[in-house]
Amino acid sequence: MSFTINRRHAMAGGVTALGLVGMAPLALQAATGADLTGQVARHMVAMRDIKLPPEVLEAAKHRILDTFAAMISGARMKPGLAAVGYVRGLGGAPQASVVASNLRTSTVNAALANAMCAHADETDDFEPVTKAHPGCSTLPAALAMGEKNGASGLALIRAMVLGYDLGCRLLMTLGPDLVRGSHRSAEGTAATYCALGAAALTAMDETGMRYALSYGAQQVSGLWSWVEDEDHIEKGFDFAGMGARNGVMAVTMAEAGLTGVHDVLDGTHNLLKALSTKPDPQQFVTGLGQSFFITKSAIKTYTVGYPNQSALDALLTLRKENQLTPDMVASVLVRLPTDAIGIVGDSAMPDVNCPHLVSVALLKGGVSFVDAHDAALMKDPAVLAIRARTKVVGDQSLMDPAAPRGAIVELTLKDGRVLTHHTRFPSGTPENPLSTQDVAAKAMDLIAPVLTRARSQKLIDAVWALEKMDDVRALAGLLRA
Repeated sequence: MSFTINRRHAMAGGVTALGLVGMAPLALQAATGADLTGQVARHMVAMRDIKLPPEVLEAAKHRILDTFAAMISGARMKPGLAAVGYVRGLGGAPQASVVASNLRTSTVNAALANAMCAHADETDDFEPVTKAHPGCSTLPAALAMGEKNGASGLALIRAMVLGYDLGCRLLMTLGPDLVRGSHRSAEGTAATYCALGAAALTAMDETGMRYALSYGAQQVSGLWSWVEDEDHIEKGFDFAGMGARNGVMAVTMAEAGLTGVHDVLDGTHNLLKALSTKPDPQQFVTGLGQSFFITKSAIKTYTVGYPNQSALDALLTLRKENQLTPDMVASVLVRLPTDAIGIVGDSAMPDVNCPHLVSVALLKGGVSFVDAHDAALMKDPAVLAIRARTKVVGDQSLMDPAAPRGAIVELTLKDGRVLTHHTRFPSGTPENPLSTQDVAAKAMDLIAPVLTRARSQKLIDAVWALEKMDDVRALAGLLRA
C-alpha cells in the first residue's frame, strides 16, 4: 500500500519526501532530528528484502517450530479451548486458520486464538534479559497476515525476526525493570510490538509503517496482575492473545489506508515517555538489522515457567551425578533471583510452582509434560513429603544481568553431606543452545498427540525448508485438525 506524504509528514522528517535515502545513519539522524519513529519504520520496510545470516535463519526456524508446537498442544488445553470457542462464536471472514481445528476466520480473530493457544501453557520461548515471551504473539500474528496475503515462507521468517526485535527493543528502550516496577508486565507490554512484525508481510511504505507503530502504541498494555490468574487463561491473553490481536489490528488498519500519528515514538505525547520514567531511545535502534533478538531467546527444555528451568537443571544434575533417591535427602534449598519469587515461589499452577516441580523432579528423576500438568501430583503424599522439606528463597546475588535466570540448589543429605550446584544457563539458552534435533524432538512430543506422528513430521520437515515455500497457506493443511 502506498501513502502520500504531505507537508506535515515532510516537516516531521519523512525520508522519501526529503530525499535522504542511502545516507549514513548518523547523518540521517542529524538531518531528521533523530526521528526514532522513522528509523524504526524504515527498518520495517527494509525487512522485506533483508538477507538474513545463516545463524539467524536457523534461529528463526527453531523458534517457529517451537511456537507451532506450543500452539498445537495448547489448542487442547483449557485456555486454548476457551479462545477457539470464543473466536468461533465471533464468525469473521475466512482469511486465516486456527490451529488444530477446522476453523477459518478473520486475521485478527485467528491471531488472537492462535496466540492464546501458544501461551495456553509454559512451553513457548522466553527472552531472559527483557523477560518477554516473543514467540507466542509474533508467530500467530505473522501466520495470520501471511495467510491473508499469500506471503512466502521467507517472508514469514523475516516477520518473526522483525517481531522479536520490535518487542524486545521496546522493552530495552523503556527499561525492563522500570516497566515491572510500575506494576506492568514486561510480557504484555512487549507483545503488541512483537506482533507488529507481521508488518513485514505487507507492501506498506514508510508512512504506513509509521501508522502501524502508532496504532500499536495506542494498544500497548499489560499489568503484572496476571500472576493472580490460577487458570492460565487470562495469562494466555495477557502474554500472547492481546498482543497478537492488537498487532494484527494495527497492521491491517494501516494496510487498509487508515491514517494515524506520524511520530508516536518521538512526539510530545510519545509512547516511550508514557511508559517509562527513564527511556533510552538508542536502545531501540542501536545494532538494528545487525544484532537480532531472535538469536537471544531461550527455548525451554522443560514445559514449565521459565524461572524453574535452572532450578530443575541444578536439582537433576545433582541427583544424577550422586545417584540420589528422595530418602537420601534431608532438605532442599533452592535459591532464585529475587524477582522470580513472586512468580514461581508458591503458584497455584503446577507447571509454575517451583517447590512442587523440584519435589517432583527429585522423586521421579525428571519432569515430563504430563507431570508438569498433573494437578493431582500437588496432593500426592510422596511429593508432599519432599515439598515439606523444600525451601525456595530469593537471592540478590542471582540478580545477574549476564545470567538473569540462574539458580542454586543446595541439598543436605541425611549422612551430613551438603551438595550444591549453580546453573547459570540452562539448556535452551543461547549460551547452552538446543540442537536442531533437540528442538524437533520437543516439538514431536507436543504435536504428535494432537496431529499424529506422521503429520507432525510433515510439519517439522516443512519448517526446516520454510525459506523455500512459495505460499504459507500451504502450512494451513498441516496445522488443521
